[in-house]
Amino acid sequence: MKPFKTHDGLTLDYKIEGAGKPLLCLPGLIRDLNDFDELAAAMAGEAQVIRLTMRGRGRSDRAADYKSYNVVQEARDVVEFMDFLGLGKATVVGTSRGGLNAMILAATAPERLAGVLLNDIGPELMQGGIGDIMARIGKPPVARDLAELVAGIKADMATAFPDLSDAKWEELARRWFRVSDAGVALNYDPAIGRALHEQGEGEPPDLWGLFDLMAGVPLALLRGANSDLLSAETAAEMQARRPDMLFAEVPNRGHIPLLDEPESLEIIRKLLEAA
Repeated sequence: MKPFKTHDGLTLDYKIEGAGKPLLCLPGLIRDLNDFDELAAAMAGEAQVIRLTMRGRGRSDRAADYKSYNVVQEARDVVEFMDFLGLGKATVVGTSRGGLNAMILAATAPERLAGVLLNDIGPELMQGGIGDIMARIGKPPVARDLAELVAGIKADMATAFPDLSDAKWEELARRWFRVSDAGVALNYDPAIGRALHEQGEGEPPDLWGLFDLMAGVPLALLRGANSDLLSAETAAEMQARRPDMLFAEVPNRGHIPLLDEPESLEIIRKLLEAA
């Protein structure tokens, strides 16, 4: 595939599979396009799954200026990527931070949105989940090898994801970190942590206005039943503001649903029909 470069010269990793209505998949804060492996496999033959890894993550280039790690810049990268592909509109699957990118697009380029799926993200975030992210981001992993890494991830997350197999936990560990004979390393630029801490200073922005800008765009919301980031109360307020919004709560999932669950796939298919 032809490389995609941003206006400031960064090469961003992407992957395109299948045919049909386009699903543009935007991953979470420190994740990459591999977070949509399950969705791509489940939607084979039903949609064109387009995955983008944001700047500083995975195999995408790291930015020279850490301050460019922000949701507005990332949304601009998405529009440039769509222009690069000649893609006028797409249904955006926004996982966590990717959902915030979608909200920014509703403000800056609403004509590019055929629909939006918000995967365990909303205009208000739970302080417990935010605090956990802020405490960990940018810090090197303490695990020395794959076994320690898997054990640590399970200790942190098994209560929220009680039905995952040992093989799945190992798959996720390899996906989320760089594991080699040399040890375990972050799969993202640690400067993202510096940017996030600086952006978190002061009063948090009111994101309800961005959510309301999605009026008229087909919209869906998934919430992990055990989520520590999106509360049931915030999800209910989102439904109240958008009674037409598709919604499902995914059992045995925290932050975030993996998007291969029956509840998730049913919502995604309904959203594609409406887009």
